Amino acid sequence: MSTYLLINLGAISIPFIYSFHKQLRFDRTWYAFWPAMLITAGVFIWWDVYFTRWGVWGFNPLHLNGINWINLPMEEWLFFLCIPYACVFTYACLNLLIKKDYLGPYDRTITVVLIVALTLGGLLNLQRLYTSTTFLATAAFLLLHLLVFKSTYLGRFYLAYLVLLLPFLIVNGLLTGSFVDEQVVWYNNAENLGVRVFTIPVEDFFYGMLMILMNITLYESIISWRTKKAFHNSAIPMRYHNAAG
Repeated sequence: MSTYLLINLGAISIPFIYSFHKQLRFDRTWYAFWPAMLITAGVFIWWDVYFTRWGVWGFNPLHLNGINWINLPMEEWLFFLCIPYACVFTYACLNLLIKKDYLGPYDRTITVVLIVALTLGGLLNLQRLYTSTTFLATAAFLLLHLLVFKSTYLGRFYLAYLVLLLPFLIVNGLLTGSFVDEQVVWYNNAENLGVRVFTIPVEDFFYGMLMILMNITLYESIISWRTKKAFHNSAIPMRYHNAAG
């Protein structure tokens, strides 16, 4: 079994097992998670295919099983399932276990600061493909949340992201060579800032933020849509009864 596959399985194993815990029951929201994951994965796989083709990053065959689809190793495809599962599971559990939205009062300020900083960072580094694409895409998605979606859950997202930073450092550290002899994923430093946290490019922190937020945005939207639909359907008989009476 390849190193990369073991990392994926390690990331998803505990969240998957605890999805059926009677106090958590994350499995009951799978109807929202799986479409959210598939849509987000479609975006990121498309991004991944081109960045791999253009040499922005690549994969060490020593840590892969050799199965490739559309120029990406099988393990990379699984990454966009396993990591979002673990992250959305964590987000959902924190919402259940922590009733107060501690970062809610500051979510707008945090979002504005991130948008300004990432936009400036992206525009000043247009020659670095990974830096500019990641920073500007993340800034644009946050701007959508601020002006269009007007999301009420960004404070909870930011809290979940902070909690996820420790497992992120472990998983991305393994992938970028912090704990293994040779890195699983390599990066072309001409396409990034060359700033690393241990062995992790700083851009990865915002790539991960965008991927998690996109999953959570769709997850929350599907749950909200289903809740409203159920409420509407349950209200119809009552309205009909009142009208008939």
